[in-house]
Amino acid sequence: MASQYPRPGGRESDLDLFARVTSGILTEVRRVIVGQEDVLSGALVGLLSGGHVLLEGVPGLGKTRLVRALASALDLAYSRIQFTPDLMPADITGTTIIADDPGGGRAFRFEPGPVFANLLLADEVNRATPKTQSALLEAMGEGQVTVANNVRALPAPFMVLATQNPLEMEGTYPLPEAQLDRFAFKILVGYPSLQDLTAILDLTTGDAPPRISPVAGPEEILRLQALVRQVPIAQHVRDYVARLVIASHPDQRDAPRHVRQYVRFGASPRAGQALVLAGKVRALLDGRYNVAFEDVRWAAHLALRHRLLLNFEAEADGVTADAIIDQLLMGVRVDDMVERVRVS
Repeated sequence: MASQYPRPGGRESDLDLFARVTSGILTEVRRVIVGQEDVLSGALVGLLSGGHVLLEGVPGLGKTRLVRALASALDLAYSRIQFTPDLMPADITGTTIIADDPGGGRAFRFEPGPVFANLLLADEVNRATPKTQSALLEAMGEGQVTVANNVRALPAPFMVLATQNPLEMEGTYPLPEAQLDRFAFKILVGYPSLQDLTAILDLTTGDAPPRISPVAGPEEILRLQALVRQVPIAQHVRDYVARLVIASHPDQRDAPRHVRQYVRFGASPRAGQALVLAGKVRALLDGRYNVAFEDVRWAAHLALRHRLLLNFEAEADGVTADAIIDQLLMGVRVDDMVERVRVS
């Protein structure tokens, strides 16, 4: 099917499409989102890498507004689930009902749930029980759901953008580790600066809210996700990713002291996949067709912070996952990788 967003002069190259779509998304979203550039960059990298993104922050910081703005900038099927303690798995995946058929009889019919969308907003995902949260595991991991022993594919592209409040807030449940691992990135949403807050007040209390126009549809996003996977990554950069992931495990000989002291379980191979894909997206955003060390280091906190399970000693000492990742980045040195390449 022909694109609804053709470039004048015919079909544009994938690289030109990447530049046009990413620039257009940022321009449109910034019409309604002030500041939060790191959050917006992380969400965009998640989309282009084909990963799911978890946004964490206290209520009122614009997490939901950001996701809705991103959905408005893309001509994709969008749905929203407000997670609550009484939400059931069938409310997410859908269910089989008995319905009248055209011949006057009755037959079983599948009624799809809101998960059947290109872009799914799982709002306040940690307010639902673990049983309900687990309904997203198959969808996020395999792009499909199984209902009544029938496997049903989800539309492509498929992305979950979830928001959650900090766990210490009332009425929240910790996400299962298996579900956390299916999020490519976890982005922390902080308070706006004084200047940004003033701009937010001007933007949200006027009588003419800005309108967002879509800049790309499913075909374009799938093309860009395919382009990202074609970006080459050198062996020594890929080795650096692997060493970062391995060094996050406390039982490894090369693990930094803070990892051995404070980490119960380190990052999974999915963390390495997220780092590589994020590095490829960052390279393209910077106009390069190769992944650099700095691309990987930029994504380290996003890809690792929710995958490091800390022990009770870390909680007692006030040590955070981000502090552990800082130690990882200092312990696994880029200079050492460059020296390995020079010697070999």
